[in-house]
Amino acid sequence: MTKELKMRRFQAEDTEAWNAFVDGSGNGTFLHDRRFMEYHSDRFDDYSMIIEAGDKICAVLPANRVKDTLYSHGGLTYGGLLFGESMSAELMVETVSALVNTLRADGFKHLHYKSIPHIFHQYPAEQDIYALVQHGARMVRCDLSSAIAIGRSPKFSKSKRQGVTRARKAGLQVEESTDFGAFWHILSERLIEAHSAAPTHSLEEIEQLHGHFPDQIRLFVALDGEHIKGGVVVFDCGPVVHVQYMATTEDGRRDAALDLITSHLLETVCSDKSWFNFGISTTDGGRILNSGLARQKEMFGARSVVFYQYELEIS
Repeated sequence: MTKELKMRRFQAEDTEAWNAFVDGSGNGTFLHDRRFMEYHSDRFDDYSMIIEAGDKICAVLPANRVKDTLYSHGGLTYGGLLFGESMSAELMVETVSALVNTLRADGFKHLHYKSIPHIFHQYPAEQDIYALVQHGARMVRCDLSSAIAIGRSPKFSKSKRQGVTRARKAGLQVEESTDFGAFWHILSERLIEAHSAAPTHSLEEIEQLHGHFPDQIRLFVALDGEHIKGGVVVFDCGPVVHVQYMATTEDGRRDAALDLITSHLLETVCSDKSWFNFGISTTDGGRILNSGLARQKEMFGARSVVFYQYELEIS
């Protein structure tokens, strides 16, 4: 062992140090900032961990407890161990071993682990997966997402190119907006109509989060004069711009508003990014692929990225 490892639970007084570590990590994003995580803190029994080597933080684990299982983290799409450039493969093996021993001592029997997909890494950072598998973890869930490798992916399909042309001929213009209320009305109606569902975030929650992260949570709309015909909410996650929400009115759907917004984002706002991620197209724990949804994303030039989840028996 290179240095003595210490494990302890996150406390409120660790917030500033936690956020600074996440900001400087190689695989963390603003979703792992405590200001983002705690918008739904009332729904989870937080059991986040801080791992120290000597007197310095070497990793953190966003997590919550459900009975005898530790989840990393139930309120996040992804987020296992977050670490920086000093985390060697050897140290990660020791870190996971120490984590398992600590969780066993704390009465846990299972660890459910959501690894961070490679597209969100500033540089390769998959030593956590190796260390988990070495300790006996098995993959229990695989979701399929679709992402555009900006500047390196296949071009828009013919129908998507025609959609962009149609939107421009209809006079639609793309602008950044802070009118989340107007877009949430369109989004909510669309989700109820198509899926009998509601947005993951309420309007109040997204406005609160935008207040904390105005540079990371952004809304782009297609306007016909002063009227919003469609919009896209994106999360800026470092090397990745992630599409959180997309929705149009009936007129916006006819005029291909989303094709125009996506084209605008790729050509301007996201041109210096590595990836444009549309999110997952799977349901039922990853077992069912929504082929039509995946195909729509592929028509923009997106291709498959997998989101893995692992289970480790601690007892």
